[in-house]
Amino acid sequence: MIEQIGIVGAGTMGNGIAQVCAAAGLSVTMTDISDAALTRGMSVVTGSLERLVNKQKMTDADRQAALKRIATTTDSAKLADCDLVIEAATENEDLKIKILKDLCTKLRPQALLATNTSSISITKLAAATDRPDRFIGMHFFNPVPLMALLELIRGLQTSDDTHAKAAEFAKRIGKVAVTAKNSPGFAVNRILCPMINEAIFALQEGIATAEDLDAGMKLGCNHPIGPLALADMIGLDTMLSVMEVFYEGFNDPKYRPAPLLKEMVAAGHLGRKTGQGFYSYGK
Repeated sequence: MIEQIGIVGAGTMGNGIAQVCAAAGLSVTMTDISDAALTRGMSVVTGSLERLVNKQKMTDADRQAALKRIATTTDSAKLADCDLVIEAATENEDLKIKILKDLCTKLRPQALLATNTSSISITKLAAATDRPDRFIGMHFFNPVPLMALLELIRGLQTSDDTHAKAAEFAKRIGKVAVTAKNSPGFAVNRILCPMINEAIFALQEGIATAEDLDAGMKLGCNHPIGPLALADMIGLDTMLSVMEVFYEGFNDPKYRPAPLLKEMVAAGHLGRKTGQGFYSYGK
């Protein structure tokens, strides 16, 4: 049984994963490189749980219990007793490999290890660990507490037992799991990210305004959010990283990142997290 969860990274994805695990009754230890990052992460969790109470989707007693189940630390050695550790660091292959190698020196041999990557090869990341058969991709979607999907990605080495335990974990935390094989972008982002990239091309070429492109996809295709607003939510730096993985992985020019996307990232206009992307957010 998976009862003790470790999470590496207290950012948007990490704190969201921590929240859903704690709300489901699991004990969580969340790590990051600084106390300030952990404080910010817990502030987000606290605010999110309070909103659920205000919307009468959670009782105040359940909110308090969930918060008590989350411990924070800058010492990754505190993850030693975890049954499952989920790496949720920035979408950077070298950084992820460094984190995973360090974790392997501290975890129990039987512990499962997962990565929340949205595009990086699970097979390659697994090969950097001491437990490739107990390694799996767990692609959560933002915002984690609200999105029902959990995409499970099997590397070449991932065992059937690891996949089964990951699927049971998804069910335990109230997510619907779909399984994809290891390929750039897996299943969901293989479709989603090129669509967003094409919307950026359309904006760059002056086909329509950002507002009209988003309205067209919302009203004409019944999408809940337009592709450019979604890119701002994801983070334009993350979008660029994913498209670069596609471009390199498939060696196909149809996956080339839109020049405007590169320009936006170079300017530091990364979307909601910086207050400026395709839209302004008043920060």
